[in-house]
Amino acid sequence: MKMMMLRRYAMRAGAVAMCSAALCAVPMMAQGAPAAAPGAGGGRGMRTPEARVAAIDTAVTLTADQKTKITAIYTADQAKMQALMTAQDPDMMTKMTAMRTDENTAIKALLTDAQKPKFDAYLAAQPQFGRGGGGGGAAGAGGGAPRPPQ
Repeated sequence: MKMMMLRRYAMRAGAVAMCSAALCAVPMMAQGAPAAAPGAGGGRGMRTPEARVAAIDTAVTLTADQKTKITAIYTADQAKMQALMTAQDPDMMTKMTAMRTDENTAIKALLTDAQKPKFDAYLAAQPQFGRGGGGGGAAGAGGGAPRPPQ
């Protein structure tokens, strides 16, 4: 009789322990894993230019020359955006939105006529701030700034 009661208590204690572990794990999963490096795409930070180009390459299939030129565009703008964030410019979001628009225009100029519709579809599929879909590192065409509708 005592053995059955002991087993029952052990089962209950085990169930409580498992539920407690599950409840503790949920908030940790919601926080996400720490980013490997600043700008690596984790959290709300900006993705690296290379990661952004890789995402476009998956959607559009870029040539090596296009990849090089697009990476240069993203690298230059990333430095400008970082300077805006460091300076805590009050017009930061407006300026970043303009930069994203200019980036997309410059990238589109590098694409072939067959790639342009794929690029437009890629941009349309990206989550955007201000429309209820913004957030994480996948925001926009690879950054944290909103894009105006095109």
